[in-house]
Amino acid sequence: METFLIRALQLIVSFSLLVVIHEGGHFAAAKLFKVRVEKFYIFFDPWFTLFRWKPKKSKTEYGIGWLPLGGYVKIAGMIDESMDTDQMKKPPQPWEFRTKPAWQRLIIMIAGVVMNFLLALFIYSMILLHWGDSYVALQDMTYGMKFNKTAQRIGFRDGDILLKADDKPIQRYGVDMLRAIAEARVVIVKRNGREKEIFMPEISLLDMAKENPVFVDVLIPNVIDSVLPGGSFAKAGIRKGDKILAVNDKPVNSWNAFLEVMDDLKNDAIVRKEKTATLKVVFDRAERLDTVSLQTDTLFMVGTMGQMLNYKTTILKYDFFASFPAGIQLGVNTLKGYVNDMKYVFTKEGAKSLGGFGTIGSIFPKKWDWHKFWSMTAFLSIILAFMNILPIPALDGGHVFFLLYEIIARRKPSDKFMEYAQITGMVLLFALLIWANFNDVMRFLF
Repeated sequence: METFLIRALQLIVSFSLLVVIHEGGHFAAAKLFKVRVEKFYIFFDPWFTLFRWKPKKSKTEYGIGWLPLGGYVKIAGMIDESMDTDQMKKPPQPWEFRTKPAWQRLIIMIAGVVMNFLLALFIYSMILLHWGDSYVALQDMTYGMKFNKTAQRIGFRDGDILLKADDKPIQRYGVDMLRAIAEARVVIVKRNGREKEIFMPEISLLDMAKENPVFVDVLIPNVIDSVLPGGSFAKAGIRKGDKILAVNDKPVNSWNAFLEVMDDLKNDAIVRKEKTATLKVVFDRAERLDTVSLQTDTLFMVGTMGQMLNYKTTILKYDFFASFPAGIQLGVNTLKGYVNDMKYVFTKEGAKSLGGFGTIGSIFPKKWDWHKFWSMTAFLSIILAFMNILPIPALDGGHVFFLLYEIIARRKPSDKFMEYAQITGMVLLFALLIWANFNDVMRFLF
């Protein structure tokens, strides 16, 4: 419960900040061109509000709604999510959105997206200034990587050290590494001290990411680092430094493989509804093979840990002036990767992988960590900016699309058309929201 509350709080704080910045962009641009803003709300307020305040001599009401699906500014003389069509039937006023030149209206509509993107760049810059950038380079992972069966059919082998994808260095473990491998024609690895080319077939990042075990993981040697006193391994006489070679006649060449074998045995025991299980473990101690049998429950809590890897960490530090170009580059690369991955959303598997608030909340850490909080907030800010600029009615991008049409065709779409477009867009967005959160519920239940 505590973990849920911490993640929920991080999500609410992050989301509220992004909404304030986004809507603040629209608000500031509207004020710049002397357009009246009637409401500035965090979250939506159908039927009632949690808080409202209108300063004296101000035309704007500020408030907090109860429905945490975003936020809005109600701009006078505009068909938006408020669906205030009565206002549009009255004579146009000089302070209204509809009476301003198209270029001014265009700036007002893109201001929210611009502010979200600038916020992400600023956060990334401040992260690099305060914490720097630390990672373990793939080339310094001297034990190499662990590859699943799909990767091994392609030509990868356990222990390969990833070097390049189409002559571009692969520097660190993560989604960018997977993307580089998926898009490459040739991946170069170091195997037994020599470079080897692996020719890649057609494979999608989505297919790689959903596999279990994962396509590629950090290889952990099959050497025991510690044994819990009183655990099954300790009772069988297995000690720190022993190398596990097989479990129940299934070969083990890494700690990753050991965990996979144990997971398979656990699932088999659950299917057979067994309460205990017998394991035959073959291990190597100082180049001498031995075999022991041990009893464990079907959770397979054997009380042991794999070897801790003490790889060299690469640390990059940035001063105030260097942090901004580095932060901008990180933000732009993040945006490029996200845009590139959007093509998977329009596939059957991509639609199933869509997530709602549960998925978004789960990406925050279980304990409050400012570094991770700001990293995720910057990432979400980029997502919000990109999603909002898509040419979908009801989103900023839909309004931008119709404004560009107006500028090119020199004629406005009718108010009735804009009203229908707004309704259509809102229906689509709510349907997408329901589907994404339905996926979350199904993942939780099954």
